[in-house]
Amino acid sequence: MGIIQPHLWYHDNAVEAAEFYVSIFPNSKITNVVHAPADMPGVKAGDPFVVEFVLDGMPVTAIAAGDSLTLNAAFSFLVDVEDQETLDRYWDALLAGGGEEVACGWLTDRFGLSWQVVPRQLATWTMSPDADPAGAARATQVMLTQKKLDIAALEAAYRGE
Repeated sequence: MGIIQPHLWYHDNAVEAAEFYVSIFPNSKITNVVHAPADMPGVKAGDPFVVEFVLDGMPVTAIAAGDSLTLNAAFSFLVDVEDQETLDRYWDALLAGGGEEVACGWLTDRFGLSWQVVPRQLATWTMSPDADPAGAARATQVMLTQKKLDIAALEAAYRGE
């Protein structure tokens, strides 16, 4: 594994967020929870403070350290899917419990973390050097009208159907 990994800041529910994520994605588990020492500013002594977990094989660290920093859409995880059934499954799971649909395949989960749930084919249709420029423009226009992406509609737009 590499030396770079995401580090997420939550107000007070990093362990709950990690439990939620590892319940959704395969090859995921919580590997360590560190409890706050007595002298940690803004955190109650003994509360879960740092959680280390693996998310689909990628190490992630999260911290529950108060509201001085807040997650926002400037950082997101991209979930690269093969088919509509998988897209729908991850989309619904990540929205569970109070997440919000955003636009163009983006959502924010109930903990405030942004996700992009995107069909693998979209990059081929819109960003590949071999993509048909007119098809890429049509697929992009359709994508801009969607929240949860509809793979069949995107493909039909790319093909001009």
